[in-house]
Parts: sequence; structure tokens; C-alpha cells
Amino acid sequence: MLDPAVAAVRLAVRQSLAPLEGSGATVLVALSGGPDSLALAAAAAHEAPKIGLTLVSATIDHGLQEGSDEVAARAAEAARQVGIADARIARVDVGAEGGPEAAAREARYAALGRLAADAGAEAVLLGHTLDDQAETVLLALARGAGARSLQGMAPRRVDERGTAWLRPLLGIRRAQTRAFCAASGLEAWTDPHNAQTRFARVRARERVLPVLEAELGPGIAEALARTAEQLREDNEAFAEIIDETIEDIVEHAEAGIAISAAALAANPAAIRNRIIRYVAQSEFGVSLTRTQTLEIARLVTDWRGQGPIDLPVFIAERRGGMIVLTAR
Repeated sequence: MLDPAVAAVRLAVRQSLAPLEGSGATVLVALSGGPDSLALAAAAAHEAPKIGLTLVSATIDHGLQEGSDEVAARAAEAARQVGIADARIARVDVGAEGGPEAAAREARYAALGRLAADAGAEAVLLGHTLDDQAETVLLALARGAGARSLQGMAPRRVDERGTAWLRPLLGIRRAQTRAFCAASGLEAWTDPHNAQTRFARVRARERVLPVLEAELGPGIAEALARTAEQLREDNEAFAEIIDETIEDIVEHAEAGIAISAAALAANPAAIRNRIIRYVAQSEFGVSLTRTQTLEIARLVTDWRGQGPIDLPVFIAERRGGMIVLTAR
């Protein structure tokens, strides 16, 4: 009989790859050598050929640990053992901006994007699990982040190159990927960084979530993942509403953009604030904090003749019936 963990992971990968069936596409699977990515790679190697897809693996050597090149080489060999003949390795230089976790993530995704382009891949498979999703949502809650951050990681997103980034295992628990590897005779690598509590994600995993499970009952990780899914649905609906609304209430201004104050006032706060954040992001590449968003919104909801609001990249002010955002 097929092990339940193997069956569950293969099914998740099969469903994620289904839209590509018969396309003859190349798919790149990110492989660190850990149990999550190794289970993903093995399942993809089993499922992809059935629907006419070519599979390539990519292992990123961050160079942050002694012997990282050997770990990368073992991961590539594991890929070949499960049937992925084209197993690639890329060494990256990790900067310091934003902290070690953020810098490593940025370098990793940039490298995966380049490797996907080099391989002509139409999709990239990432091994994030339900546990990773729960940790992401919990950390976003701790930061007081908005709904966009609380929606966690998307199961599918398409980048500017048209490459689809897929996370087939967001409904799979970490214990299942480990069971998959054990049942398949695969020896997974254990990342020492996953035990270092100087990282917030490790503390959430090792300390916070177990306490929540113990004090509030089982199912916390699943509940956090469900919350992310529900918020993603809400955000997609809001995005459609905002796209339709913006066409009618936004116009270009000298060195910036202008939004109708009356139209903003006519919308509920949730829509009004999202429009402000959307315009700031799309026009100036700025992610506004909630405090900054509400200050701009006061030019609509609490207009008393106050002066311009200075922000790092642009200035917001009310001119007659318009809220004008001008580059500094």
C-alpha cells in the first residue's frame, strides 16, 4: 500500500501542476535538501512526466555555513536519485540589508528567477508547508501587519516575466513531508539555522506555536492557515473593486497623481484606505504604514485646512476637491 504521507504529497503536487498538463512546459523545483523540498522534488519527479512536463531542480548555496557547498552537492545528487536528471546549483552572495533572513530570501528568490529564465521554466515549485504558512501569519500578527500580510503566502502567483510560482504543499503539514522522506528512503538535510532561536521564525515555531497549542487546544496551525486563505479571498475581491474604482477617481497631476476627495469620502474606510495605499505603491513604490495611510485619509475625513503631509518619497496635500500626491 502507498504510504498516506506519500499519497498526500503526490496528490497536492498533481493538483498544483494540473493547469500545465499537456503543455510540454519545463518546471523548476527549488531544492534545499530539507524534508519539505526533498518530498516536493520526489513527488514532482513522479507526477511531472505523467502529464508531459520536464523537471529541473535548483539548489541555492547561500554560503552562510561551513560546508554549504557540500550540502548543495548532496541536494543535487538527491534530485538525480529521485529522477531529476537536470539538477542545478547556484552560489549567491547574501547581503546584510533587512537582516540575515530577509537578505538570504531576497538573494535566493533572485537566483531562482535567473535559473528559471535560463531553463526556460514556466513555473517554479516552492516547498512551503502549512506550518510555514501558520508561522508567517503569526509573525504578521505580532507586527500588527495589515490584511495583505496576514493573507500569508499565495499558492500561486505570476511574476512580471510570466513565470508562475507555485506552492503545492500549503495544505501539507511538516510532519507529512518528513514521513514522506522516511517512507521513500530519502535522507533529508537538517538546516542548523532551523534550531537557532535568534531567528523570529524559529522562536515562533519552537516556542510560541507549541504554547498556543497547549493552552488553546490543537489545530492552531490549521486555524492560522485558514485565516490566511480567507483573507486572501477578501483581498482578491477588494482588489477587483479598487481596480474598477480607481479608473473613475484618479487622474494624473504634475509630478504625481490626484484622487477625488469626494469619491474617497463616499467609500467606506476599508476601500478608501486601500485606494490610498494602492496609489502610493503603484505611483511611488512606497508601502505606507497604517499611520501614514490614516494621516492622508484625514485630508478627506477630517479636513480643516491642514497643510501638506511630508512623507519619505512624496508629499500629500489637499487642493480643492482633490488629494494630490506629488514626488518630492
